[in-house]
Amino acid sequence: MRDIPRICGFGYGASVLASLLLFCIVSGCWSSPVGQEEVVVYAALDAEFSEPILQAFEEETGIKVRLKTDVESTKTVGLVNLIIHEQNRPRCDLFWNNEVLHTLRLEKQGLLRPYVSPQAAAFPENYRSADGTWHGLAARARVLLVNTDIVAEHEMPNSIHDLADPRWKGKVGIAKPAFGTTATHAAVLFATWGDEQAKQFLTAVKGNAQVLGGNKQVAQSVAAGQLAFGITDTDDAMIEVEHGFPVRIIFPDQGEGQLGTLMIPNSLGMIRGGKNPGAAEKLVDYLLRPKVEAALAEGPSAQFPVNPAVQIRSRAMPTEALRWMDVDFDAAVDKWDVAIEFVQQTFAVAE
Repeated sequence: MRDIPRICGFGYGASVLASLLLFCIVSGCWSSPVGQEEVVVYAALDAEFSEPILQAFEEETGIKVRLKTDVESTKTVGLVNLIIHEQNRPRCDLFWNNEVLHTLRLEKQGLLRPYVSPQAAAFPENYRSADGTWHGLAARARVLLVNTDIVAEHEMPNSIHDLADPRWKGKVGIAKPAFGTTATHAAVLFATWGDEQAKQFLTAVKGNAQVLGGNKQVAQSVAAGQLAFGITDTDDAMIEVEHGFPVRIIFPDQGEGQLGTLMIPNSLGMIRGGKNPGAAEKLVDYLLRPKVEAALAEGPSAQFPVNPAVQIRSRAMPTEALRWMDVDFDAAVDKWDVAIEFVQQTFAVAE
């Protein structure tokens, strides 16, 4: 599997970008041997998780995968902006996103091509679009990671509201909420609670918490004892658990009448106008197979299978049953602009 050269956002000057494109044309870095079927994939899922699966697809089908990731911390935003930038001459055939709302934003701009995969019927309806413009799979959960050397058993947090509890002022952490799954979480809260309640909560969190660069930094700070607890994703939390640090994962809001824990799936969207639609369809079918979700559940990212037919549990899954948050992702994407404008102003970050 050959990588498409990585382009970090749009920081290149026009002459540098032109030189890079000329190099690719001359060297043939976007070409395949004559007659070989190929598919171009832009993947926001970390390469260490996506590449083994795409390599297995290549070996099984003989279809060459051309993979582009992004090296920036805001990689999902960078890839989405690139897809929008290329919309008149798409290079990407399939976008593999590590969350869902940016995929739905592309759908609303008419940049995704519908494809109803025969594998999709087994998935819950709220984790796929009816017309096949996007498919959800392999989710991460938004969890609290707690340092057990700092927080006593009787003080354990059990809700996202604990992030705004004044007794933990300066001792809790959250990633910048304009990016990644934290941004998705913010938009979901706007859609679930309404604007005013979401704004009140996020304002309280801003006044109470340390704001770090990403979910990984939150998890690492908790493990190092720099924070009592923080909100992060299960894949980042599991790294600290399995490294043996004194930390515990808590799935928040499990009580009667509480929200439940937010689960955010990966998502797949075929790009309208992509040059290899047939190969992209085959790849979508492959990625929606139960064995792919099983591999992601057992692998380092410990993702949660969305397809109920998958019998393998995420390594992050507790023994007790969980209350998952009931989410309308379409409503959340409708709140995206309002939510992001608010968090950018409140947390003083730029998208």
